[in-house]
Amino acid sequence: MAPTHSALSRRPPKPGFSKPIVVEPAPLPEATLRPPYPFSAIVGQDAMRRALLVAAVDPAVGGVLVFGDRGTGKSTAVRALAALLPPMRAVAGCAYSCDPVEAASLCPACAARRGQGLAVETVPVPVVDLPLGATEDRVVGALDIGRALGAGERAFEPGLLARANRGFLYIDEVNLLEDHLVDLLLDVAASGVNTVEREGLSLRHPARFVLVGSGNPEEGELRPQLLDRFGLAVTVTTPTDLPTRIAIVRRRDAYERDPVAFAAEWAGEEARLQGRILAARAQWPEVVVPDAVLEAAARLCLALGTDGLRGELTLMRTARALASLESAATVTLDHLREVAPSALSHRLRRNPLDEAGSEARIARALAETLA
Repeated sequence: MAPTHSALSRRPPKPGFSKPIVVEPAPLPEATLRPPYPFSAIVGQDAMRRALLVAAVDPAVGGVLVFGDRGTGKSTAVRALAALLPPMRAVAGCAYSCDPVEAASLCPACAARRGQGLAVETVPVPVVDLPLGATEDRVVGALDIGRALGAGERAFEPGLLARANRGFLYIDEVNLLEDHLVDLLLDVAASGVNTVEREGLSLRHPARFVLVGSGNPEEGELRPQLLDRFGLAVTVTTPTDLPTRIAIVRRRDAYERDPVAFAAEWAGEEARLQGRILAARAQWPEVVVPDAVLEAAARLCLALGTDGLRGELTLMRTARALASLESAATVTLDHLREVAPSALSHRLRRNPLDEAGSEARIARALAETLA
């Protein structure tokens, strides 16, 4: 079994590596002519779409976990979000797409050049897939062995965490992720910094991302430590009403037959939705959370017996982001009711004396505490 990056930190540096570390930009994925399925064309699955939009407005909500049946649009929605997100400003040529405005979050290379002025470019918000079979080196980054042996340089090859900085890290079948990668993600998600210590290489770089996971609960449960890292969790099910099923099949068939024409047909809706996200991002810091709403959130969490205060914080942030998406200046109890299932359902302890599901327990607590 390969040693972890923490264990490798104790290895002495190899002789002959006297040159400074060179950070190579991660290769960008090849462009494709097939446009992604439009986010606004997704039929139903309101809770999932709302949770993803909330995370796009306020990344501090903490990510989204989508569990449910196969073929219910989980992966489609996450990948559609990538094309919907407004582009962001980043330091030109930076492997980590550093924010030129936030000095505290700059990587060492950008921080060193900050006094000389940083060139800025506009880039798409990254949405990076983390495959289940990815190695630790592929995730955190590693020493470029070819350059190390050929030129004697300690050149760092950034991994998936570098590419995901300031964006989204998507893990399909997240409940099947190997334990050592789960531990690694927990460390980075908590600190927002990826530390690489191996083969004489010592480097830290920003790795702040929104974690998005999807999976089928029939294939295994998620580790509690990782489950708690997701701000929102939603369950998607196969539609049971005939009109919805027909609409889904009709739209998907139109997309498969001519993706370019289908994307063009929905371009107007996509632009309007992107405008809503931009407006909400500008507005949400000013949205007021009244004391009565905050008290209601605390009473709800007390009634449900959630551990810690993360439940109240997530409720407040999610309700504020939702209010801003609706162009509301103040968070109301209705906003709280709407987001409570996704913010709290995965934080409830199992009660062997209560056979009701988590969403049913939340609905009951809402009726009792917010009546």
